[in-house]
Amino acid sequence: MSGASAPAAASAPVVRGAFGRDRFVAFVAHELRAPVALQRALVEVTLADADADAAALREMGERVLAACEQQQRLIDALLDLTRTRCRLRRREPVDLASITEAALRAHDLSELDTVVALEPARTTGDPDLLARLGANLVSNAVRHNIAGGRVEVATRAEAGRAVLSVANTGPPVPAADGVGLGLAIVHAIADAHDAVVTAQARPGGGLRIDVGFPGGR
Repeated sequence: MSGASAPAAASAPVVRGAFGRDRFVAFVAHELRAPVALQRALVEVTLADADADAAALREMGERVLAACEQQQRLIDALLDLTRTRCRLRRREPVDLASITEAALRAHDLSELDTVVALEPARTTGDPDLLARLGANLVSNAVRHNIAGGRVEVATRAEAGRAVLSVANTGPPVPAADGVGLGLAIVHAIADAHDAVVTAQARPGGGLRIDVGFPGGR
């Protein structure tokens, strides 16, 4: 990953993430599918190794346990959003740069041209939910890309807001579809934090998402 200036600002439509209970359940199920598959793969690969010793089994168990604990925190936070009608019960100081750096480490970006400019961008909120928001944005930019494409990720403090920007190359995105590319939970988490999400299809293909939170400094 190389440092560079943040993606150029541009006007974009504001999008909101309100959706009904049935859609919310569907999106939560989608969120949990990938980590469950990963845990199953960890178990299957270890058990298939006839030479796996106690140390290997213990390492696998610890990795699965850590993943389960992370999932449980996410599930609890998402359920809290439904119970409280998107009002947060937990607010702590969070630097968007830190959660974004963790999201980038969790993804394989070796086949993409990645431009990263992470400046301090502090807000308050639920750390688990904000980590999920960052992870979803990065995952979306990687998944909806082209071979040898580009991902641009930046955090910054701007006009009293803490801003996270993620942009990617990819196929052309019709304006009406910019909200629906796996980003419903991003919108819900942003709404709960009084954040504003803007989405803009890029002229050459791909999408740019900006999320502006209160309190950037």
